[in-house]
Amino acid sequence: MRYWLMKSEPDVYSIDDLARDGQTTWEGVRNYQARNFMRDDMRVGDRVLFYHSNADPAGVAGVAEVCEAAYPDPTAWDPASHYFDPGATPENRRWLRVDVRFVIKAPCFVSLDALKTDPRLEGMYVIRKGMRLSVQPVEPHHFAAVLEMAGLPL
Repeated sequence: MRYWLMKSEPDVYSIDDLARDGQTTWEGVRNYQARNFMRDDMRVGDRVLFYHSNADPAGVAGVAEVCEAAYPDPTAWDPASHYFDPGATPENRRWLRVDVRFVIKAPCFVSLDALKTDPRLEGMYVIRKGMRLSVQPVEPHHFAAVLEMAGLPL
């Protein structure tokens, strides 16, 4: 099993939305490195730290699980979509998406500031200056530390 952090703006789609829906499509990833993580490394059953980005405060709000491996993201070739990419077509499937399901909401929200000040999380992608990837790998020991900070069982 691998571990990930996936960012979503809570005013667009929050952990509460995922809890209500049970499962969602993680679409709109338009960064090649994030796409490659989903395509090459992400597997069904992998665990995800659900991260609220562009929020005050930003941070980990819960846990999700990958329930469908990477497959083409048709929003890329839909001109009506916010995620439209004129270079993508059904024949040139440049962008991918995965499906995730709700696991649990964190009893204690773990802010980015808290992540940055915990020495156990040194080297974690999300706390690196300038790190903007919406999909990023998380080391197992970092995942366990964040779960502990969030009041979740390991």
